[in-house]
Amino acid sequence: MGSGIWSTDVYDAADRYRRRTGRSAFSYSDSGARKVHPALDPRDALRESRDSAEHPQSTPIAVLFDVTGSMGHVPRVLQSKLPQLLGLLLRQGYAKDPQVMFGAIGDATCDRVPLQVGQFESDNRMDDDLGRIVLEGGGGGQMMESYELALYFMARHTATDSWDKRGRRGYLFIIGDELAYPAVKTAEVTRLIGDDLREDVPVRQIVDEVTARWDTYYLLPAGSHYAGNRKVLDFWRGLLGQNAVELDDLDAVCETIALTVGLGEQAIDLDAGLRDLDRAGSAATRTVSKALARLGSGRRAVATLPFSPADGGSGVTRL
Repeated sequence: MGSGIWSTDVYDAADRYRRRTGRSAFSYSDSGARKVHPALDPRDALRESRDSAEHPQSTPIAVLFDVTGSMGHVPRVLQSKLPQLLGLLLRQGYAKDPQVMFGAIGDATCDRVPLQVGQFESDNRMDDDLGRIVLEGGGGGQMMESYELALYFMARHTATDSWDKRGRRGYLFIIGDELAYPAVKTAEVTRLIGDDLREDVPVRQIVDEVTARWDTYYLLPAGSHYAGNRKVLDFWRGLLGQNAVELDDLDAVCETIALTVGLGEQAIDLDAGLRDLDRAGSAATRTVSKALARLGSGRRAVATLPFSPADGGSGVTRL
């Protein structure tokens, strides 16, 4: 995991093969799978982003998306836009040695596959992980999904050299359109992840744990059932502030993620990033400009504090 180099040529060859043979990019789900793929099973799992001789300055980027109801098409959009995401991160130098992990979120109160978490990858295996996701399309219909369970996994079941060695937070993007449940439930954690919690964990507490090590964003895209819903947006802005971002075009999600990382790494300011999109012929420039205007045209990536991550402090804070 985390080794290798992304190749658009390999991606294109795989895409041509699927088209020629009539196979789906999501063949595991489309073949009728109704249980988590072993490679994405969160039970007793730890997902790691580690440095290597090949990637000495790994930058972890996690993308978790709701696959219930109207959000079920999100991974198909992401899969089709992977070359744009990796192209901006790599060719434009927005992040050093990016390692990308994909995962999916459902509803632990009623779905058969409420949490799926891939590995951090630097090469085309991230496309493989996307293809293993079960697009269950369920959900409970009560404007809540188990985002808090995914946040728990990110807080307590990930490890990164970016944090452990350099005190630098990774990037976490959650793409959804509903509220989280008020707390991480002990029974759900035991059943799905395998931890033996003594008591439920309030969602505010688990968000604080996650944001200590992950620069966390919630993306609310157009076309979803609760797009533009003020209750949903206010809920996430209450937890994440300006990092709760509205998108008026789902097709712009990969460009939004790439430019957000570029801003956080101080590789670009917003104007420079938008020019990169124009040069690449992207149709997402207007949407990204509107979505990221709240984040500012340029941000300092980190400010070192007078204690180390091992001391239990946050180590860095993004400004």
